[in-house]
Amino acid sequence: MENLVARITVNAEQCGGRPCIRGMRVRVSDVLDLLAAGLSPAEVVAELPYLEPEDVQACLQYAAREINHPVLVSE
Repeated sequence: MENLVARITVNAEQCGGRPCIRGMRVRVSDVLDLLAAGLSPAEVVAELPYLEPEDVQACLQYAAREINHPVLVSE
């Protein structure tokens, strides 16, 4: 299976250094916002036809990895 997160690129010169999809100016957060608004992965691809279904999966995988870290609480 292809490493989906390899589809996510970060370039300091593009979109303020935010994670994008395959070097395009489509941010991971744009795709996640569409999914959060209730669009299905197929609807996201229909809305942004230059994306592939694997791009949507890569965004979800990237987001899951980014939030999977311990949070230290100071008392």
